Amino acid sequence: MKKELKFKVNGQPYDIFVEPKKLLVEVLRDLVGLTGTKRGCNSSSCGACTVMLNGMAVKSCSVLALQANGAEVVTVEGLATGNKLSPLQKAFLDHGAYQCGFCTPGMLMSSTALLAENPKPTKQQMKEGIDGNICRCTGYNSIIRAVTAVVKGEYKEAK
Repeated sequence: MKKELKFKVNGQPYDIFVEPKKLLVEVLRDLVGLTGTKRGCNSSSCGACTVMLNGMAVKSCSVLALQANGAEVVTVEGLATGNKLSPLQKAFLDHGAYQCGFCTPGMLMSSTALLAENPKPTKQQMKEGIDGNICRCTGYNSIIRAVTAVVKGEYKEAK
């Protein structure tokens, strides 16, 4: 029997009915239509499905959708303001912090959560902030360079 799920995704309210065992990643991709959140390992090991739930980075493949009832969810699509990329998104592009792009949404969400909690992290804290995200392409150095550039103020918020 489906249950009602009322929540906001990237500021947009949703009122949908979901199966109790439906995962948040499935609802975001299949019912809300936001495919930036990737479904990778299905065991919360890779971090490709990372979103922010009430301001905290979570792996949406390990969260039942109904656990987000009444919550605010931010996906990678919610980082940009209109057509303007967030400073972190712009830094990822400029510093080549992506290659195949599969891990990029999760890396962006984990990095965004880190910077929201600690706007001036050390390099070690940056490494720890993305520790739950696996990337097979970039070697992580370009991701750390991108986050560092944002921390140094090289990228400003979109106006």
